[in-house]
Amino acid sequence: MREQDLVLIALYALGGAAVAGALGAVVLRAVRHRSAAVSLAVVAAVSVTTMLAGTLTVAWAMFLSHHDLAVVTTVVAVSAVVSFALAVVLGRWVVARSAALTLAARSFGDDGSFAEPDLAGTAELAALSRELAATSAKLSESRERERALETSRRELVAWISHDLRTPLAGVRAMAEALEDGVAADPERYFRQIRTEADRLNTMVGELFELSRIHAGTLSLSPARISTYDLVGEAMAGVEALARQRGVRLVGDRVAPLPVEVDGREMTRVLCNLLGNALQRTPADGTVAIAAESREEDGTVVLSVTDGCGGIPEQDLPRVFDTGWRGTEARTPPGGAGLGLAIVRGIVEAHSGRAGVRNVAGGCCFEVTLPKAAV
Repeated sequence: MREQDLVLIALYALGGAAVAGALGAVVLRAVRHRSAAVSLAVVAAVSVTTMLAGTLTVAWAMFLSHHDLAVVTTVVAVSAVVSFALAVVLGRWVVARSAALTLAARSFGDDGSFAEPDLAGTAELAALSRELAATSAKLSESRERERALETSRRELVAWISHDLRTPLAGVRAMAEALEDGVAADPERYFRQIRTEADRLNTMVGELFELSRIHAGTLSLSPARISTYDLVGEAMAGVEALARQRGVRLVGDRVAPLPVEVDGREMTRVLCNLLGNALQRTPADGTVAIAAESREEDGTVVLSVTDGCGGIPEQDLPRVFDTGWRGTEARTPPGGAGLGLAIVRGIVEAHSGRAGVRNVAGGCCFEVTLPKAAV
């Protein structure tokens, strides 16, 4: 067969197939919003029709005999039936998997949980199912955090309301006594009013600081500083409280390690931890602060160990929650339960983490910070 004849055959076949393909494209566009089974059946029909159209066009152009044309048509027709049947089976299979995934997604929208369907689908449907499952897990974690945060906020509002009401009632009673001239010792009343005002100012300051942390507006000025200097400043700030409480303050395991932190905020963290430890450690007890390096992960750990007797295991995960104050025996007078939440917020703003664990006779609060590059 000459090369020119092959070119003509190809052109005739292309022309016939192009016409059938164009008609098939129109049909596919018309059914694009229908089921995938319909689209697959149309694709199978279009594939066979284009082949038949090209074959018949070439046969007509080559003036094939009626016998040969009948043979070719019969072969193509059988192929069409088989292809169409397979397309229908495949379409029903895909539709069934899609329906199962749709049902699972509907439950996802109703109750927020997603369970992967038992029917194995195509790779794309399986990937979509995995993504929905991952999204469901993230949403579940988010809802749990939201519920915990809402619970802590409600507890905080209740505790703050109670803690504000008590000093305000006392201040009002003392002010009325001074106004009526019935105060036996006015100077003592003045001093007490000043003390209560300082307590209220501290509580308002803690609330403001916590709101800045939660809003992400805490401004830090990190600088390279030694843990030895940080611990020294913190110990100097609580030395008077230690003498008043009769508690020994020990800092003989402080290694001079470099950290990149905001010195003022991190000193506040250590003073807060030391103050809590001194308040909860009985007289003649010991509060120890230490700083050490963890070479395995390149971090610095600042720890404060007290003699409070320990924290119940069920309360350990809540120690740094907003408003948590533990049992009544461990709650200092007037405490709003904000100090440790502020500690965690400041530490996390420094890309660190705060933790607590029970030790013999007490508990150990740990602040883990990245070590500054040498």
